[in-house]
Amino acid sequence: MIELSGFHNAMATFNNKTILVCGGAGFIGSNFIHYILENYQKVKLVNLDKLTYSGNLDNLKDISKDRRYGFIKGDIADEKIITKVFKKHKPDYVINLAAETHVDRSIHVGALEFIKTNIQGVFNILEAVKQNKKIIKYLQVSTDEVFGTLSLDSKEKFNEKTAFDPNVPYAATKAGGDLLCNAYHTTWKVPVVVTHCSNNYGPYQYPEKLIPFFTVRMLEGKKLPLYGDGKNVRDWIYVIDHCRALELVLLNGVSGEVYNIGADNELSNLEIAMMIAKQFGKGKESFEFVPDRPGHDRRYAIDSAKIEMELGWKTVYSFERAFQETVKWYKNNTVWIKKIQKKTGVFNPHIDLWKKHNLKPAIKN
Repeated sequence: MIELSGFHNAMATFNNKTILVCGGAGFIGSNFIHYILENYQKVKLVNLDKLTYSGNLDNLKDISKDRRYGFIKGDIADEKIITKVFKKHKPDYVINLAAETHVDRSIHVGALEFIKTNIQGVFNILEAVKQNKKIIKYLQVSTDEVFGTLSLDSKEKFNEKTAFDPNVPYAATKAGGDLLCNAYHTTWKVPVVVTHCSNNYGPYQYPEKLIPFFTVRMLEGKKLPLYGDGKNVRDWIYVIDHCRALELVLLNGVSGEVYNIGADNELSNLEIAMMIAKQFGKGKESFEFVPDRPGHDRRYAIDSAKIEMELGWKTVYSFERAFQETVKWYKNNTVWIKKIQKKTGVFNPHIDLWKKHNLKPAIKN
């Protein structure tokens, strides 16, 4: 695993402060907790997590007995839980990473849980922050998917002024939560900041997402299923670079503002698949093209100029090194993978179901 320390902001500090991390047992949340504990010796972290299928306390077992850290099982969509946690722990900072995030599940399983967590949950946190004047800042972590799609032949990138245009239920619910944040700051001056980040990769990611999913498939000797023509493009950022950005925004970001976070590292799903296959000494023979999913955005690209200029953030991890370390992490942590499989079953079962329908892919530039 790549070293987590050494790049924190030396000026502002979380020392002698309490941070409430909502969704801290998930992928980005657990990496954020590791990062903060690595860099702040006098911080207090409270992790509130519902422990859904993708929440995993094994991600945090190495720090579970750290006196600076505490865990509470609870749902941000439960107003009583939120009120109780805020009253008991009196956080100085709040960061919300609790979310239903998998696009495919919002399409094939249903959007109700996305609405509860991504909209109702955000509302509950905003109400609690509004009533607790001690809170310095609330950071709502969101996604570039709220902006919709870009064409492959365009050089356009999403910036903070790009209008929301979500194409799938997941993105629509995240946009709803973001708009609530804007409304609460405008109406009541609630100290909230929103970030939109591109696709993350790194350790502890639930293996329904592309890089760990394909790595697990290779470990199992299975084909890599690519939607449509495989040319859909995403901007890939290493999770610790994202955590560093979240740290800066939580400490120094201006309330009411929005910050986009990206690595300017656009790669297609086909390119990612080839890089993973090569890690196993394989090539295109490992690919299997399946019908495209509904509402599949063609390209995302983030303009990070604002956070770079105003907060001094920039990426420090090269994609080549971090990608190789990430694949190696999953190769070396098969016990972690098998425990998740035992708990949740097959990853992305809907992909195999698609084949039975013989649907034609809808390819659009």
